[in-house]
Amino acid sequence: MTVLTGLAGGKLKDQTLLRHGPLARALAALNGGGEETRLVGGAVRDLALGEGGFDFDLATTASTDEVIRRAKASGFKVALTGVAHGTVTIVIDGRPIETTTLRKDVETDGRWAKVEFGRDFRADAERRDFTINALSLGLDGTVHDPVGGLADLALGRVRFIGDADRRIREDYLRILRFFRFSARFAAGGLDPEGLKAAIRARDGLARLSRERVRAELLKLIVAPRASEVVQTMSECGLLEPIFGGLTYPRRLARLIGIEADRGGEPDPVLRLAALSAVIPEDADRLRDRLRLTNAEYDRMSAAATALVGLHGISAPPSPEDLRVLLFNAGRETARDALALAHVESRAPVSDAAFVAADRLLAETPIPRLPFSGADLIARGFEAGPRVGRTLGAFEALWIRAGFPAEPKTLDRLLDEAAAETARGEAEAQGAGPGG
Repeated sequence: MTVLTGLAGGKLKDQTLLRHGPLARALAALNGGGEETRLVGGAVRDLALGEGGFDFDLATTASTDEVIRRAKASGFKVALTGVAHGTVTIVIDGRPIETTTLRKDVETDGRWAKVEFGRDFRADAERRDFTINALSLGLDGTVHDPVGGLADLALGRVRFIGDADRRIREDYLRILRFFRFSARFAAGGLDPEGLKAAIRARDGLARLSRERVRAELLKLIVAPRASEVVQTMSECGLLEPIFGGLTYPRRLARLIGIEADRGGEPDPVLRLAALSAVIPEDADRLRDRLRLTNAEYDRMSAAATALVGLHGISAPPSPEDLRVLLFNAGRETARDALALAHVESRAPVSDAAFVAADRLLAETPIPRLPFSGADLIARGFEAGPRVGRTLGAFEALWIRAGFPAEPKTLDRLLDEAAAETARGEAEAQGAGPGG
C-alpha cells in the first residue's frame, strides 16, 4: 500500500504552488468569469505522492481564444503550440505551462485523434489513458478523481480507464505507456487486463513513429521496476517488433544490479545498450529502428566496438590493458565497455575486481601521445607520408612499453620507430615490379 503523503482529506496538503509562483498566476488569470481551469495529469499524481519536479499542464473550460486573451492581458507570453487541438503554451517567468481546452475524442486511428471541445472535466478525464493520470487539481486545493485514480495509486496499480482494448486502439503508444507507468508505479505487478490488451494489440506498435517509441523506451528502462517489466514484455513478444532483432533482458537486469551496487544513477543509454547491443551492427540497427540521436548512437556504437575485445572475460583486464583501453577508447567508452563486459561475465554484481577496474578507468589520467607530426618535423623529419607512418609505429611501441614519459625512453622509441618505418618502406620497394 502506497501512502499518499501529499494529500489530506482529499485536498493538497501544501498549497504553496497554488498561492505563489507561475502556476498560481496562471490559475488566477484563467479562473473566474464563468471559466474554470485546473492542473491535470501527472503533476497531480506526483503531488499526491508528495513528489515534485514535474511540468505544469492545465485543462480549462475557456476557449483557446479566451485563454490567449486572458494570458496576454496578464502580461504572459503565449506560444501557439497546438491551437488545432485546443492547446497553447503560456510562459510565465520562463516557465512553460501547456493549457488545453477541455475536449473529447470524436475519431481516432491509433495515432491521431479528432477532438471536440467541451466544458465537462469528467468527460475530459475519461478520455485519458490510466486512472492515475486522470486526476485534476482545482484552485482551492481539491483533488478531483472521477475514475478512481487515487485508490489505484495507493494500491500500486496501473489500470486503463474503461475498456483497455478501446483505450489502446485510440493510441497504440499506450501499450508502451502501460509498461512504462507500470515499471514506475505498479508495486503489485502488471494489471492482468491491461497486459492481455497490450498483447492483443501488439501489431499496432508498427504504426507508431519511431521517435515516440524511443522516448517511451528511454523512460521505461530507468523506472524502478524496469527489469521485471522488460522481462515480461520479452516473454510476451512485445520487444522484437520494436527492436527488430534480439534483446537480452538478463543483461539489462545485471546492469541494473551493478548500478545499484555502486550507488549510480540509472543510465538510459547504457541500459539500452545492455538490453539490445552486443556488436557494433546492433547499434546501427537501433539507430534506424529507434531514431537514436547522434550522441546516443555514437556512444552505443563506440561501447559495442570496444566490447568486441572483452566478450567472454570472467575477470577484468590487467591494469596495463585497462590503460590501453582508456587510451584507445576514451574514458566514457572504456567504462561503458567494461560495465557491459561485467554484465556478460559470471562475476557477482558486487565483484571487487570489476569495481576496482572501473575506479581505475574513472581516475587514471588518459595517456597522451607525447609527439605530434609537427614535433617530428621539428626534429628533422622530412614532411610527407613518412611522418605519419613513423608516428604510427612510435605509438604502437609506446603503448607496448607501457606509456613511458622519460625523455630518453621516448627518444629511443622514436629512433626505433623511424628505423622500423625505413625498413618497411625498403621492403615494400623491393617487393615492387622488378623487385
